[in-house]
Amino acid sequence: MDREKLSQDILDLVGGTSNIDQVTHCMTRLRFNLNDDNLANKAQLEQTPGVMGVMKNGGQFQVIIGNEVANVYKELIKKIPGAGQTENTSSSKPKKKQNPISTLFDFISGMFTPILPAITGAGMIKGIVAILVALGWMSNTSSTYIILSAIGDGAFYFLPIILAISASRKLGSNMYIGAALGAAIMHPTITALLGSGQAVTFASIPVVAATYSSTVIPIVIAIWIASYVEKVVDRFTHVSLKLLVVPTITLLVMVPLTLIAIGPLGSIIGNGLSGGIAWLFENMSIVASILIGGTMSLLIITGMHYALTPIVIGSITTLGYDFIIPLMFAANWAQAGGALGVGLRSKNAQTKSLGFSTGLTAIMGITEPAMYGINMKFKKPFIAALIGGAIGGAFMGIFHVKSYVITGLVGLPSVAAFISPSISTLIYALLGGVVALVSATAITYFAGIKEKTEESASTPVANTEGNSQSATSHQVAASNVIDIHQPTIHQVVATDIFSPVAGEVKPLSAVNDPAFSQEIMGKGVAIEPTEGRIVSPVNGTVFSVSKSGHAIGLVSDTGTEMLIHIGIDTVKLKGQHFTPHAKAGETVKIGDLLMEFDLKAVRDAGYETITPVIVTNINDYNDLQSATQPNTRSGELLYKLS
Repeated sequence: MDREKLSQDILDLVGGTSNIDQVTHCMTRLRFNLNDDNLANKAQLEQTPGVMGVMKNGGQFQVIIGNEVANVYKELIKKIPGAGQTENTSSSKPKKKQNPISTLFDFISGMFTPILPAITGAGMIKGIVAILVALGWMSNTSSTYIILSAIGDGAFYFLPIILAISASRKLGSNMYIGAALGAAIMHPTITALLGSGQAVTFASIPVVAATYSSTVIPIVIAIWIASYVEKVVDRFTHVSLKLLVVPTITLLVMVPLTLIAIGPLGSIIGNGLSGGIAWLFENMSIVASILIGGTMSLLIITGMHYALTPIVIGSITTLGYDFIIPLMFAANWAQAGGALGVGLRSKNAQTKSLGFSTGLTAIMGITEPAMYGINMKFKKPFIAALIGGAIGGAFMGIFHVKSYVITGLVGLPSVAAFISPSISTLIYALLGGVVALVSATAITYFAGIKEKTEESASTPVANTEGNSQSATSHQVAASNVIDIHQPTIHQVVATDIFSPVAGEVKPLSAVNDPAFSQEIMGKGVAIEPTEGRIVSPVNGTVFSVSKSGHAIGLVSDTGTEMLIHIGIDTVKLKGQHFTPHAKAGETVKIGDLLMEFDLKAVRDAGYETITPVIVTNINDYNDLQSATQPNTRSGELLYKLS
């Protein structure tokens, strides 16, 4: 894999550096927060060698790479100015609005993803120590045990400080003020004072005794409120005094507020969630295990599994164990079983090899290559994996399998998480994983898979964006393409495209944006406008209008899919100087007014106004012939498609 080339291809296809608000990565995915999702070429990304799939979840645009994601990420951030070698790069542009659920999942994932290496490493050390003690190879009174235990416990004991840093960065507030807040409530003097059993007050206000070590919810709520306090104080403080005033007032307000109200409330919520989960598994263990084990893969696809992270951490830190990680283990091995079943059943050498290799990867805890590259592609194996996860989950529920440490990678390398004072939990966990794997493998094998035959290899099929390509190309790129669903496909016929705006006609190569100049997003022409009116170039339907007003997507009655992109980087104007006159879903005729914009104001703001007018499903056509005139008027013939 050429990581440098792949990172450049991904950067171009998500819309370039100017379209990236934030990027980070997890075990298998690059996770982008884009300023405008419409600028990302999802169809071409899915067909890029090295990309296993593309999906949008929780407000994030996710590019699935697999095991090489960390190396591709390192190459990617080298190309983003000012990113450096950090685990998170973010621009100063305001984030696009999301619905509350997407915002919550985005916040949780963005907060926990960067800290997973720390808590996973610490958790593995705790598991290794438990194994050594269980086998009698280490005494639990030796100094070696004490030091190793401190290494394993450190990240969890001081979890509020680690979370304070990560949450502050995600919220755009000062990370070090957040760390100071976490350190204050974790200070030994405060800990001893709250644990003394005596009445504690602050300025005559009672302080409720609470324990903050290893907790999640209290510090997260505190940092969320602190981000607003910090911004308000910063807004009303003169620039010469900001360094002195902002952190001082923020800490003076937030530390007592956390101790008096936020901390006790957060502890009640956290203990309630942990206790509720424990009650559910103690009283309805099998039902809960079947439900979660069978739907865990669906939760991962939608990004909702991040909502479980605080619950898992809270359970282990308050109860000493967790029931959810074993169900993740069963679900992951079930995905492995689905892929292995494809490997056993397939008659195609490439598919067979891919099934076995991704199945083994899933056993190790990396499920995305199997899930997206194989199981969801053939559909039946994915259903088999859900059933296998439920069966394996039932086994876990029957024997009350628990995890005693947190692990970010739930697979064979993390079995140390299941070590308890008795080794029986580990045995039951492994058996539950095997049950899930064998069940999914068997169901996949006997249900069969539908593979394309040689006879149909040249038949056009639709990819995920409605474009047409041969089945041969799908087979060649089987490891890189997801074909989850088939959208409505318009019958494409020859058509004329009329100019949406008056101005000077230029080739796309004149556009100062590689997504257009290199024809990555499609073919067409660019127009340097002489007026601030955009009209419809076709008879058809508007399928998208960006919130910032700078981009309009249409599909003609003849099946032509088009994008009109007003200016370069004009998304940064956040809708200023743009007045939309059409909305998504509206039927339009040639010449109907779509958008008005203040041409002079946009240019005075420092933005280029050259406007690409492109056909995004260009592969459905044999030829595009541009009109020869150097200038065009609104409504004149611009180019022909055949």
